[in-house]
Amino acid sequence: MGVNLQNESQLFIGIDGGGSKCRATIYSPKMGVIGTGVAGRANPLHGLEQTFESIRQSTDLAIADANLTQADIKTLVAGLGLAGVNVPRLYQLINEWQHPFAHMYLTTDLHTACIGAHNGEDGAVIITGTGSCGYAHVGEQSLLVGGHGFALGDKGSGAWLGQQAAEHALLNLDGFAQDSQLTQLILAHFDVSDAIGIVENLAGQSSSTYAKLARLVIQSAEQGDVVAIEIVKQGAKYISDMARKLFTLEPRRFSMIGGLAEPLQKWLDSDVGQQVQPALAQPEIGAILFAQQQYSKHQG
Repeated sequence: MGVNLQNESQLFIGIDGGGSKCRATIYSPKMGVIGTGVAGRANPLHGLEQTFESIRQSTDLAIADANLTQADIKTLVAGLGLAGVNVPRLYQLINEWQHPFAHMYLTTDLHTACIGAHNGEDGAVIITGTGSCGYAHVGEQSLLVGGHGFALGDKGSGAWLGQQAAEHALLNLDGFAQDSQLTQLILAHFDVSDAIGIVENLAGQSSSTYAKLARLVIQSAEQGDVVAIEIVKQGAKYISDMARKLFTLEPRRFSMIGGLAEPLQKWLDSDVGQQVQPALAQPEIGAILFAQQQYSKHQG
């Protein structure tokens, strides 16, 4: 049975959409988190319809998890933190979407990640997952670094690590680069025996396909493979430089989030690594906080 929202406090839904997945969380000020749902990627750089579909699917799953009904969706106040909407054209297109919610407030996934990581307070955050980017907000100042997308940027990300590994494997198989266990791991990953097999599996693929190779790079680096170590070190150096850029705003806290945050941390320059603090909440909670802030502002 659905909750009678007329007798409850306003419910909020926070949606965090990136290059690999879209996570939705429904929150009640009285009861806390009451439902969650996870669907496919929601980065408008990779397609608006895919983004809208993932938002709808994750919302439907969260609605079901919260024991609400489909009719209740139109009563939710939504906060969306999406990758790619730092591009003004995409921000406008998403904002013009005929969404199913009572109200929808849109910002970047970096902004909501930062809000969540520091529980609504000022701070800095770097996301290292399928892509990579950094954001700091201190007082009236904000700074965005990176986030240019695969393959124009996203150095140090899962997609970048995977692309670097695949490129080296192809050069290795052609006899132009030193041998590495990465080559055999990538061949095994795709269940192929030659360079053409790798090309067939990667040609025209999205960043998320390359990102699946990142764990092979990290694994090989930890096992001492010199090629993998060099790739990881290059990526970590970029992330360290990105952090120092964010530190120019003198944020009180700095966190790293995303699937590569933990495995990359020990490869960071020591002056950066020692400043990493745990994120206080997940990005979708940051999206909820953002929705609450905006809803209160607009209702006031």
